[in-house]
Amino acid sequence: MDLGAMYGVKMDWIVSFVAVARYGGFSAAAKAVYRGQSRISEHVAELERALAVQLFDRTAHPPRLTPEGRALLPQAEEILRRVQKLSAGGAVRFGAYPSAAAWLFPQVVRRLPDSIRLLLVEGPSVDLEDALVRGDIDLAIRPVHPLVTDESLVHEILWREPLTAVFPEHHPLAAHESVALAQLAELPLISIGESDGPRQFESHLAFASKGLSPESAFRTNQPQTLLSLVRHGLGVGVTNELAVSTANLDGVRLVPIHDAGVERQVALFTRRDRPESPALDTVIDTVIDTVIDTVRKVSG
Repeated sequence: MDLGAMYGVKMDWIVSFVAVARYGGFSAAAKAVYRGQSRISEHVAELERALAVQLFDRTAHPPRLTPEGRALLPQAEEILRRVQKLSAGGAVRFGAYPSAAAWLFPQVVRRLPDSIRLLLVEGPSVDLEDALVRGDIDLAIRPVHPLVTDESLVHEILWREPLTAVFPEHHPLAAHESVALAQLAELPLISIGESDGPRQFESHLAFASKGLSPESAFRTNQPQTLLSLVRHGLGVGVTNELAVSTANLDGVRLVPIHDAGVERQVALFTRRDRPESPALDTVIDTVIDTVIDTVRKVSG
């Protein structure tokens, strides 16, 4: 058998060969793979010519595999198994900001088939846009704000969550049922954002909508850092609920902001021109189904 000739073999020929061997004849194979019998015969003949061997003894009824056919069959079946596994699986790079990764990523992994490997890439929301544009990740879970600037990206809203205030546990306002933005604006604030310049995060938009412009004592993109600063009495935090509810809340209290008027919208971002990928499509569907199921449980 000339293995070098295998480079010119078409996948259709292998499919037809395996079908004849499995189903015991050309007619049965044609019905099984929804092809004409003449096409099945043609494929097997082309494969035999490419390999310069006879694969079936056609004088027998039903046709029997020749020694060369028996040798080829397990290899051909393995090729089909590998191709099928490749088409159904893959490695998808899952970008997310830390609190979304902590809450969503494990649930998605548990729902995916074993053939799909999910690679977690964590980072600040503002960095995920660049990573997606560069092709370093396949999808990004990040807030809508700050708005992305690259028009090649599209998004679908996954969930909305309120802003919350974070107080040291012994702060006078920590026992209140809710607080107002005006009350918070008078306190040293620790907010989610960048230390080197203003970005339109939800907390900034909420204060601006009330005509308030408090100064942040500190800004951080890490929920655990925000909580630690609050815990040590360096200010009062203002952030989205999910970011801190998935973290260690020892020594702090979460208090709703009753007049925030702004919710964090979290979306799934992808490239508009992303290539066709069954694995990526499966991950996207799984993310959406996971969020829908979680919201249904919470509301029901």
